[in-house]
Amino acid sequence: MTKQSLEATYTLRSIREMLGLSRAVLTGFIAAGFVKPSRGPRNEYRFTFQDVVLLRTAQGLQAASIPPRKILRSLKRLKAALPQELPLTGLRITAVGSDIAVRNGSSQWAAESGQLLMDFEIAPVRGAVAFLQHAPASLEPSPADADEWFVRAEELEEKKAHPEAEAAYRRALDLSPSHADAWLNLGAMMCEARRCQEAVALYDRALEHCPDEPLLHFNRAIALEDQGRTREAIASYEACLRLSPDLADAHFNAARLYEQIGNAQKAVRHFSAYRRLQG
Repeated sequence: MTKQSLEATYTLRSIREMLGLSRAVLTGFIAAGFVKPSRGPRNEYRFTFQDVVLLRTAQGLQAASIPPRKILRSLKRLKAALPQELPLTGLRITAVGSDIAVRNGSSQWAAESGQLLMDFEIAPVRGAVAFLQHAPASLEPSPADADEWFVRAEELEEKKAHPEAEAAYRRALDLSPSHADAWLNLGAMMCEARRCQEAVALYDRALEHCPDEPLLHFNRAIALEDQGRTREAIASYEACLRLSPDLADAHFNAARLYEQIGNAQKAVRHFSAYRRLQG
């Protein structure tokens, strides 16, 4: 038994019970590669203490009402920018309003954009508290690239400015058709607005540019389900699982649909995979 396997003493279930994180957030962390659990003797996930530290960060962000999609995306980008040896000592990840900020020593930056952030102290002025005001939206510069348009779109979506958010996502995609996160968010926004047929068409276009993105297949399957297109949804879940066999939710949804169409053998196979991945 290796040293790593000795240290990896936490199961998926114990992590969920300890931290109160949803299964979607945990599996998203694994799919994004931010945590890389080993496998136990029954092929169950096993997490190290370092994984627990990272996941506790996610718990704090979730408690600050940061949407799970934003947590996963921000920390995925953060991981790509960090050195191989993750500097847990001195590294703090916190919610600042609706944003995620990273502090390392005296520096602080936004996890999504990489933009440096300034610390502003609140000081008394003539017995009152003064705040710096943000510039009006009309004075903000236009985003220069796809990532900046994407960040703008998310901010607009959080403010429920959906038409403006959709336009910003589309602008990001005009600039970078392989921007998978923009396709995912725009399609999800369409589905939430019950525009599932448009979402399916959008995901079809997305897969022309990002055919190996499992979550596009997964979200396409959900949109197809909402339209009652069960067999097409199954095909999309299977495509997702060919790219990401450990995506537990895809196994569960595929099993449920196979059960609906009377294919008990495949339903059992996917339910078994789902239970195994749940640890």
